[in-house]
Amino acid sequence: MYVATIVLLMLIVPAVAVATDESQADLMDLVGKYFVFWAVGVRLFTAGVRQILRPGLTSEGILGVKGRDSWILVRELGFANVAIGTVAIASLWHGEWRTAGALAGAVFLLLAGAQHVLKRERNREETVAMVSDLAIGMRMVAYLLSR
Repeated sequence: MYVATIVLLMLIVPAVAVATDESQADLMDLVGKYFVFWAVGVRLFTAGVRQILRPGLTSEGILGVKGRDSWILVRELGFANVAIGTVAIASLWHGEWRTAGALAGAVFLLLAGAQHVLKRERNREETVAMVSDLAIGMRMVAYLLSR
């Protein structure tokens, strides 16, 4: 389920949205609009809600940290994810927020991805998180550089 959700939010849904948008916007504007909304906004917002409500899924399932002691930190990570995700989601209706959503998403995701890279042993879920964090972060950098 986790892998399918990541693939849907970081690739399939935004690509379909770009392909079916009937506006006259240029391709990079559409990529920014829909990838910021879906790959940064919806992905981070939903991950944040999950981390707030069920911190054990992240601490044990992705990071491999056993016990409840880490849950307070995972919940705080969830608050950050919800905050960044909210800005990126709102950018669909407030285009002037798109750059902020892309920048915050790029910084957060590239740093999180780098953290995963530095960890020698990763489970499947953490590897998926690493690859998707780095891919979305780089997509956001490409969008920002095109502006």
